[in-house]
Amino acid sequence: MPCVRSELSEQTVRRLEAAAGSFASAIVARMDAALPWYGRLPADERSWVNLVAQAGFGDFLRWLSEPDPDVLAGTAVFGTAPRELMRSVTLQQTVELVRIAITVVEEGLDAVVGDGHPEEQVIAREALLRYSREVAFAAAAVYARAAETRGAWDARLEALVVDAVLRGDGEDTIASRAAALGWTLDAATTVVIGPSSEQTSAGVVARVRTTAREAGGEALVGVQGDRLVVVLSGDLDVAATAARLAAGEFGPGPVVVGPTVASLPVAARSARAALAGVVAARAWPEAPRPVLADDLLPERALSGDATARRALVDRAYAPLLEAGGSLLETLTAYLENGGSLEACARSLFVHANTVRYRLRRVAEVCGWTPTAPRERFVLQTALALGRLAQVPAAGRPDQRAGARAGGGTGGGAAGGAGGGSGPV
Repeated sequence: MPCVRSELSEQTVRRLEAAAGSFASAIVARMDAALPWYGRLPADERSWVNLVAQAGFGDFLRWLSEPDPDVLAGTAVFGTAPRELMRSVTLQQTVELVRIAITVVEEGLDAVVGDGHPEEQVIAREALLRYSREVAFAAAAVYARAAETRGAWDARLEALVVDAVLRGDGEDTIASRAAALGWTLDAATTVVIGPSSEQTSAGVVARVRTTAREAGGEALVGVQGDRLVVVLSGDLDVAATAARLAAGEFGPGPVVVGPTVASLPVAARSARAALAGVVAARAWPEAPRPVLADDLLPERALSGDATARRALVDRAYAPLLEAGGSLLETLTAYLENGGSLEACARSLFVHANTVRYRLRRVAEVCGWTPTAPRERFVLQTALALGRLAQVPAAGRPDQRAGARAGGGTGGGAAGGAGGGSGPV
């Protein structure tokens, strides 16, 4: 195929070069009239868009002068624009700019070439058509590279946010990184942790996000070796979403759902509970999948989680102690008698119905039902931790020590009282 330059006369090329300024002005005027968003751009960004339009027509003329039409310089059109301009002008808006520029040039091209050269008019229009195609491809390539760069940066930033949540970094650190990621900070947040699948790949991140969006929320995802961390946020059904993820994205093993917190900056609380639950879940082989971290409180307490120990004392032992009404005594007797109502009633010298009533009150006060085997274990652990955490009555150790000392010296009535209380 002969090259474009050999089929256009030098006079036609010179006329096109002379009309460059007129075409650039016409393109700017058309954009100002047809594109409302163009008029709202700051002055410096409008000037950059104008320069891009002028560079586009100039590049078209230079391409006409190339001996090889397959060597197109479409990418040079966008080389004059700063990188920041892509943040203000979207890909769709760029397509509108290219369409207007090509339309303006196409409408005025025949007049510049001249009616006396119909063959050259056809050649020029075909050249413009091929060039516009390359400009469109160039625009797509520029924005694709920008999207890839932005995607890689977002992925690194997302990994930093997830890592900060797991490490328990300060709320300000988590908030600033999440804000740079464009994340909503004040939405309810839950951390889900479990093993990663052997087939885990980059696609798992997209799939988890899709699952969260379908449930009405968003997700931050981190793959850390053999561990998959998902931070769910928004108004979604956490239990149902976690169940879907456990069935499709997590590998074999326990999947633990931390407690829901008010916002992302304090999500470290949820992450700590979930991490402790992953460690403690081995002690409950029959645990559901996924399992709530709060359902693993006794196992977490046994594995050394101080937060779980405090939770059991505060949520079970302390309320029962404050409620009075022999609830703590009845629960203790019920547990010591292996969950037998009759044996518990005999040990307390009460009727079995009284024991039943008190056990129902225990469930109402603390939320765990003593007659359910799993919850009975939770309460038994809570009672043991509560007794360990309870401070002895003021003066009691000293009184006993004094009594023992008095009994040893034979100190009259005091010594007799001390000897009587010593074995108690």
